Amino acid sequence: MRANDCLRRIRYILDLSDDKMIAVFAQAEQAVTRAEISAWLKQEEDPAYEECTDVMFATFLNGLINKLRGKKEGPQAAPEEKLNNNIILRKLKIAFDLQADDILSLLLTANLAISKHELSAFFRKPGHKHYRACKDQILRNFLMELQIKYRGGERTESKGQEAVADKAESELKDQ
Repeated sequence: MRANDCLRRIRYILDLSDDKMIAVFAQAEQAVTRAEISAWLKQEEDPAYEECTDVMFATFLNGLINKLRGKKEGPQAAPEEKLNNNIILRKLKIAFDLQADDILSLLLTANLAISKHELSAFFRKPGHKHYRACKDQILRNFLMELQIKYRGGERTESKGQEAVADKAESELKDQ
């Protein structure tokens, strides 16, 4: 997924204002302006849209970890030069203090049943023989479930499935 899309979703999940976004970056010892944040959050079609670099997004995630979990002693962790979905998922897991079972439960709610072994493969080093790349679909659904957990609301794609289940249940009661 694009860093801008993830940044937009995380902002919505945590209901972060521009000032709070600036404070998250400050947690990772990075100064950003309101104009930069505004440009990163715009849609791609907007002429004022700017691509959020991997380094800046990694810095944001590091700041989010510091904000939600507390800053570790010692120097601030250096942001990654290149991000992928696996790193983003790992940083979000740390920031939101999620265990493997929590992530599996969120993904199962999104109708993505994966095993604990498959999940652990996302957190391995790329050279490891059991490493597996995290696909956009998994990260997208994970973020959607975090949104539902923290902001409330419903899954729009599952409403049809719920209606079918409700109809089947009411038909069974009628018999």
